[in-house]
Amino acid sequence: MPKLVFVVVDAVALLPVLWHGRRWRWLSLTGGVIAIVAFLAMWWGALVNRFRVDVREVDFEFLHLPAAFDGFRIVQISDLHVGTYGDDDRFVRKLVGVINGLHPDAVMFTGDIVNRHSSELIPFVDALSGIEAPYGVFSILGNHDYGDYADWPSEADKAADVAALCAMQESMGWKLLLNQTEFMHSGRDSIAVIGVENIGDPPFRIYGSLHKAYPAVGDSVSKILLSHNPAHWTDSIAGHDDVNIALTLSGHTHAMQIEVAGMSPAALRYATWGGMYGDEAGRHALYVNIGAGTVGMPMRLGATPEITLITLKAMP
Repeated sequence: MPKLVFVVVDAVALLPVLWHGRRWRWLSLTGGVIAIVAFLAMWWGALVNRFRVDVREVDFEFLHLPAAFDGFRIVQISDLHVGTYGDDDRFVRKLVGVINGLHPDAVMFTGDIVNRHSSELIPFVDALSGIEAPYGVFSILGNHDYGDYADWPSEADKAADVAALCAMQESMGWKLLLNQTEFMHSGRDSIAVIGVENIGDPPFRIYGSLHKAYPAVGDSVSKILLSHNPAHWTDSIAGHDDVNIALTLSGHTHAMQIEVAGMSPAALRYATWGGMYGDEAGRHALYVNIGAGTVGMPMRLGATPEITLITLKAMP
């Protein structure tokens, strides 16, 4: 990438030669400086920044929140992509330590635990089993968790790999929601946690069904939806008066692993790429966690690995 930057800038510096002029030497030097900065930034992103955990604390005013859940603490994590780390579980254990230090009531994982194969998760089962929360860990699958990025001898082999991934999550004590709903109970109060399989925009395959996970989405029950791709919220939740889902938690974008001064190239693809969003009516909110792992280039320029602590508050 630094070489490409320099070559492009240096090519522009050669333009005067076409008219028998002299190379713009100052521009070539500028290209060299930019290339060096890019080189250093990328290595910093690979060796330092992708291991720096950022805890983002968010208070969410929940309309009609059951009284027993006022002050309820949810930790959201997403996009671990553990295959990137081989069998080195040190960073994952660091994440687990930070999560447990926040003393959450519940932990919610919003998909992409591996890159391509279920076997990538094996070295991390012990570490991830150590997450502690009284209401447990709720999880869903992301687009990388279905084996769509690997070549399989048959569909049966692919299905077996997904089944193995699901079994490992369950062995970790996680509550994997495959178009399913679980209720968190406190006394007579409860909140529904809805987990859909992957629903997103092309080219990502659709496996999920909100109607299957919770047929009566317009009822008065307090609900939190886990949906990996934020495009699902944009297309099917926001602005829909017949849907009563106060809070949706998503991941997927990674902020394209680049965020500088609050700006990310992910905004070119997703209007909801990181942080808290709401629709015009104020009835539906979305939080997009930019993930803890990496895929593609193993680096993060800004876009620090995120753990989100969301505290539910009763709306006055």
